[in-house]
Amino acid sequence: MSTLVLSQVEIRRLLPMEKCVQLMAEALKTLGRGDAVNPLRNGIRLPNDLGILGMMPGFMAEPQVLGLKVVAVFPGNHGTKYDSHQGVVVLFDTTHGLPVAILDASEITAIRTAAATAVATQLLAREDASDLAIVGSGVQARTHLEAMCVVRNITRVRVYSPHAEHRERFAREQGERHDVEVTATESAKAAVENADIICTTTTATEPVVHGDWIAPGCHINAVGSSVRYARELDTAAVVRSRLFVDRKESTINEAGDFLFPKKEGAVDDDHIVGEIGDILLGKIGGRRTPDEITLFESLGLAVEDLAASYYVYHRALKEGSGTPVDLGGLAHAAT
Repeated sequence: MSTLVLSQVEIRRLLPMEKCVQLMAEALKTLGRGDAVNPLRNGIRLPNDLGILGMMPGFMAEPQVLGLKVVAVFPGNHGTKYDSHQGVVVLFDTTHGLPVAILDASEITAIRTAAATAVATQLLAREDASDLAIVGSGVQARTHLEAMCVVRNITRVRVYSPHAEHRERFAREQGERHDVEVTATESAKAAVENADIICTTTTATEPVVHGDWIAPGCHINAVGSSVRYARELDTAAVVRSRLFVDRKESTINEAGDFLFPKKEGAVDDDHIVGEIGDILLGKIGGRRTPDEITLFESLGLAVEDLAASYYVYHRALKEGSGTPVDLGGLAHAAT
């Protein structure tokens, strides 16, 4: 049995952001219809907060795809040549369970996370939203700028990172890449004040955005924290917002941005308006007024990895991309 191995560079070429936004919308609708299995992620924390090894299995009925992402998250990689997310996505055929593809998880995660955020932004941000704030300057900041430009006419970007060199480089390189004004600011407050859209893409464990900084009508994408012991938004920011999520079960078990305010008694589970898939399926509405603040809490789902990986795998087969290796166990006759 031949298993196709796909590298980071190949995935980047085969998975354009605009296409991935469409894939994420379909995946979230599939989940919302109940045609997918998406257990809570499992993992282990390494000693001395070195990192986390996480496992995210899943299954989708349409398209029929079975797989698993195994990813090591090492926050200490920020500022080095390595992405903080290292790992693989493995796809299995649904007839015999054979491994058909192994894909670089760093690139799949980078693209699909931003694409899912773009779906939420398309549904929740004001149509005329054009002023974008990004808190963070790493891989997710880069892909989120690209994704926001896909779904809104972004004319101004402010970026903040605690490292001046990083935010200045991001502003210079990404401004040229997207032909848009990108300004590095000296504080998170200066980045987000009066912004139409805010994307938080940090490794922070304490709030980096406060509720009293957020302008009426703003849409917030909280992306960086996917664990219960870390958050990017303070309680006021969550309380002021109508909260939408990728999956409610994940949010009430894993999202520090939600669980800290809940522990404080400021919100309860009813503060979650619904899932993005519910909006896509017409079960609930999205933004109601131009002045309300909306919040998308992104935790990342296995079905998103599977949808993106399935598309990349089949496109690679058509184009003859990737490296085939012989994997898959054969039953041996008894001797």
